[in-house]
Amino acid sequence: MWIYEKKLEFPVRITKPDVQMAKYLITQYGGPDGELSASLRYLNQRYSMPTNKAKAVLTDIGTEELAHMEIIATMVYKLVKDASPEEMKRAGLGGHYAQHDHALFWVDANGVPWSAKYIAALGDPVADLHEDMAAEEKARATYEHLIHLTDDPGIIEALRFLREREVVHFQRFGEVLDHVHDYMNSKKYF
Repeated sequence: MWIYEKKLEFPVRITKPDVQMAKYLITQYGGPDGELSASLRYLNQRYSMPTNKAKAVLTDIGTEELAHMEIIATMVYKLVKDASPEEMKRAGLGGHYAQHDHALFWVDANGVPWSAKYIAALGDPVADLHEDMAAEEKARATYEHLIHLTDDPGIIEALRFLREREVVHFQRFGEVLDHVHDYMNSKKYF
């Protein structure tokens, strides 16, 4: 089904530990506009798409979002892996440490756990694709905000890559929306 290469889609190069930045980044792991929400949304919505092309695009982007989640997880892990409990506490991650130690968990930057209410699937391909385009724009904006919160060139480089992928996904969803409109407006002969 897939060929798995034991490398990230984009390399993660962290120059120094930064527990506070890890706290901010975790929102793209388990926050409402993060990669988990995006991947589950698209992989679920693909089933109600009316054409194979639309299904394929949602499948492709949904699986790529899983790869992005792996990039975020790697960054967060590298930023906190040697942090002491006191450093975690100072960064506002004392509660996280108490429950999870240094393990990753699907939460936003405020520690709110991931919820299925973050994803939508209406079964209407036009509505779902508009939702997907909005999700990509929210993720792009979040990546821009995260870039402003760090001076680590390795983190900035990875975040720029992820931000640009959100732009590409937005464009692909726009193309699929046009395709779905054309399909729905075409005459059907039986």
